Amino acid sequence: MSFQIRAAFTDTAVTVYQAYTPGIGVPAAREGRFPSTWKRERMTWIKPSFLWMMYRCGWGRKESQETVLAVEITREGFEWALRSAALSHFKPGLHPDHEAWRRELRGAPARVQWDPERDLRLNPLGHRSLQLGLSGEASRRYADEWTVSITDITPLVHEIHALVTAGDLEAAAELLPRERPYPIAEAAIAHLRPPTP
Repeated sequence: MSFQIRAAFTDTAVTVYQAYTPGIGVPAAREGRFPSTWKRERMTWIKPSFLWMMYRCGWGRKESQETVLAVEITREGFEWALRSAALSHFKPGLHPDHEAWRRELRGAPARVQWDPERDLRLNPLGHRSLQLGLSGEASRRYADEWTVSITDITPLVHEIHALVTAGDLEAAAELLPRERPYPIAEAAIAHLRPPTP
């Protein structure tokens, strides 16, 4: 399936990834919650795909993205955000017209983008990976209600990157989080899946 949510998850929680400056990421991991310096009124993007996060943050080497976090959030919260989300781009066949899409986007506390999934060398793959943007109510709930745990995985990120750089993709793959298709009713996310051409 071209548009599929894959994630590491348990019966109660799902893991998403973000990358921050050490000033935010280190205290967040230490305290298990986002510090007051984390702006709850701003949109924040969470990614269930580890390798897409690596593509975005350059294996934790990009400026202001040096601390990579694995954030466990409740499945209940994650699914609420998906049900409440709008697509970030207009898609004919899914939206009646541009104005209807704009109204939907304005009223939604979350938005979804689908970007090409990545392999260990960060090359694009043929299927797409979910990015979930949270704002307003969704952002506040994420930080203060849904978060179960926050782990600084920067050392793991650097270890996997070193193996990739050395050409040992098999060893690198062994260290990757075990992501699998996320079980959610099709009706809950049909409004987020662009029609297949």
